Amino acid sequence: MDNYPLPEQTYKIGILLIDNFALMSYSSVIEPIRAANLLGKKQLYKVDHIAVKNGRKSVSSSGAVIPATTTMSENTDYDLILVVAGGDPSSFGDEQTFQWLRNKARHGVRLGGVSGGPVILAKAGVMKGYRMTVHWEHAAALSENTPTLLLERSLYIMDRDRITCAGGVAPLDMMHALQSEIHGPEFARKVSDWFIHTDVRPSENPQRSGMIERYGTHHPSIIQTLEIMENHVADPLNLKQLALLSSISSRQLNRIFIEKIGQSTMTVYRNLRLEKAYNLIEQTVLSLTEIALATGFSSSAHFSKSFQEKYGSPPSFYRQSTQHKVQ
Repeated sequence: MDNYPLPEQTYKIGILLIDNFALMSYSSVIEPIRAANLLGKKQLYKVDHIAVKNGRKSVSSSGAVIPATTTMSENTDYDLILVVAGGDPSSFGDEQTFQWLRNKARHGVRLGGVSGGPVILAKAGVMKGYRMTVHWEHAAALSENTPTLLLERSLYIMDRDRITCAGGVAPLDMMHALQSEIHGPEFARKVSDWFIHTDVRPSENPQRSGMIERYGTHHPSIIQTLEIMENHVADPLNLKQLALLSSISSRQLNRIFIEKIGQSTMTVYRNLRLEKAYNLIEQTVLSLTEIALATGFSSSAHFSKSFQEKYGSPPSFYRQSTQHKVQ
């Protein structure tokens, strides 16, 4: 085993697991910590699992149970607190947790969020003026609810005393960056190699597969048009405008979409907007009228009819189901 100039002081991390957290996100955080202690042959990190309120355990979305080792009432000095959440983090509203996070922020503790965890930090009011990211599933809702946030679509962002991460396997890349900062890049590489994570991604890498992978085509006109659609959800363009911006005729653009994707240009566009609307229904408390406007539908009636054609039920049905789940 190589020798590394490792710091003597143990780095203390508190992990606050919100029920329905994703096990993959949690594992991608905790396993590099375990491996670092193993490879360093001493306790480089000490981890506490912090209970919400008086709970004694946290349950993942897959049913895995993680016992708590401490509570928020314990006055522990942490170097970093990581909030890991999933499911519908926007429905979490425990003011005691928010107050605890604000108190830690006032005392200069580094705060982080993973997957839906950044939503919890934002709701606690500790992300003002900080660049941040979140899992793409929660991004649209977070932007709608708090438009002043400096939200980016990166794998992770380390901005001064805040760390936010998209979740999934992205925490492996985040932990590599954190361990490089604390222990040096050589040791961090050793930890990444332990997990055969040899292709460590930079923070600015995208969270989702590109248009090519998502739509199964390499045609440059389609890719360019899809990107234009993504940037014009609330203010949809017509076929002529899309074709003009893509430097192709309307007829030819439509022919290519039908040939390569199996749907007309405007059908693909409408489905993209309806998918955005579906996410907003599930993840926000915006009214259906507000969601209709945010996804480019001129009237609630038009929105409701289009939504039902795609999903089989009107948006009001999904909103009631969402409210029932939150309650």
